[in-house]
Amino acid sequence: MRNLLKINLMAILVLAFYTMGIAQDHHQRMSREELADKQARYIAQELAFDEATTQQFVETFCAYQQEMWALGPKHKDEPTTDEEAEQAIKERFERSQQILNLRQKYYAEYSKFLTPIQIQQVYKMERRVGDHLRQHKDHGKPHDPRKPHSPHFEPKD
Repeated sequence: MRNLLKINLMAILVLAFYTMGIAQDHHQRMSREELADKQARYIAQELAFDEATTQQFVETFCAYQQEMWALGPKHKDEPTTDEEAEQAIKERFERSQQILNLRQKYYAEYSKFLTPIQIQQVYKMERRVGDHLRQHKDHGKPHDPRKPHSPHFEPKD
């Protein structure tokens, strides 16, 4: 009887872990495009856009995200020489300019169907959702952008 109880308990545990694994795989397999679409729909819902505005916003937001992704990832290598540091700074300036150009381009696109107040709300919501996603990416640890990531950092009073 004890062996049967142990076997049943093991079977339940295996099934539970298997189910959790499937749920995590499904969550992790969401593509960038699906995530951008979901993010856009969430923002549209939170800002109470009508159906036509929501559709335009989702299409425009997803196109904006596609162009942002096309810029490529940020460089995270720490330069070791003055020349590398200078090159890294110039690359950051170039990337910042490209991002600014995209933001201006899509501000003009959003202006065709949203008011300036709505666009400002979109930017706030986009930032909030992005912060939320980054927190989950960092395993739920809140991130204060004003503090270095070093565990030895102690603020001076």
